[in-house]
Amino acid sequence: MAFAPRGGRGQSRTTKSNPPVKPAVLTSTTKPKAPSTDSAAAAQNQLLRNELSWTFGGKQQRGWYLYDELLAQTLDTKHDPATDDFAEAVTKWQKKRGLGTSGILDENSWMAMVSQWQGNRLKNRTAATPDQLVTASPSDCYDPSRAAELRQVERATYEAYRKMLAAAIDDLKLSHTPSGELAPNEKYFKIISAFRSREYQDELRRKSPNAGSAGLAVNSPHFTGKALDLYVGGDPVDTKDANRAIQVNTPAYKWLVRNANKFGFRPYFYEPWHWEYVK
Repeated sequence: MAFAPRGGRGQSRTTKSNPPVKPAVLTSTTKPKAPSTDSAAAAQNQLLRNELSWTFGGKQQRGWYLYDELLAQTLDTKHDPATDDFAEAVTKWQKKRGLGTSGILDENSWMAMVSQWQGNRLKNRTAATPDQLVTASPSDCYDPSRAAELRQVERATYEAYRKMLAAAIDDLKLSHTPSGELAPNEKYFKIISAFRSREYQDELRRKSPNAGSAGLAVNSPHFTGKALDLYVGGDPVDTKDANRAIQVNTPAYKWLVRNANKFGFRPYFYEPWHWEYVK
């Protein structure tokens, strides 16, 4: 297919015997490269991002658009999911995982991605003992009036949290006091929930019977004191898609995805607010 004719600037050279040279008309028979979204893999990813049907924790899910940020980090790509470059990144990941290298995040590949994320979480969920716990400052908590026993965190986890918080304050210019505490009006990164006893978790499950295993685990990582629910926006711990869509697009969540691992924290992919200390 030829391009439409386009004009080029010819150089005029005038002599006494020759008239000026007329501009040359150039044509091309080179077929233009199709936009990246026209490739089969990119087109499929664009569709599946919103339409893939899958199940997690007994709940029906639709699409993987809520996980764009985690995908970008895992695949080491900054490209839009509807591009050939993203599909190429998926292909490289599929090859490492021993999957078919289609470049498409279909149900099989998507569930392998979920499995990888879940495999990065805490393995040992032994309940923390009292001597392993410290009490977080009220200024670190989303609800500063929260009872002391509900502000407990495993010691090393709390130290790592404080280091991570200092970095986030610096990078995101969060409101803070001269001593490095989050200001009362600053909500991002404040602790919503940390250590929970089995009794307290059972009480939560009784109050939310429809939460399912995706929401309130029977063997919760919160028992260890190494799991932190942090405020990243929206309704603090609401798993509705509309709320999570708000959370995954806040600067706090995006910063955590890119930086939390440096401090030993890994995400629970399904809950943007939930982070586990795995060191």
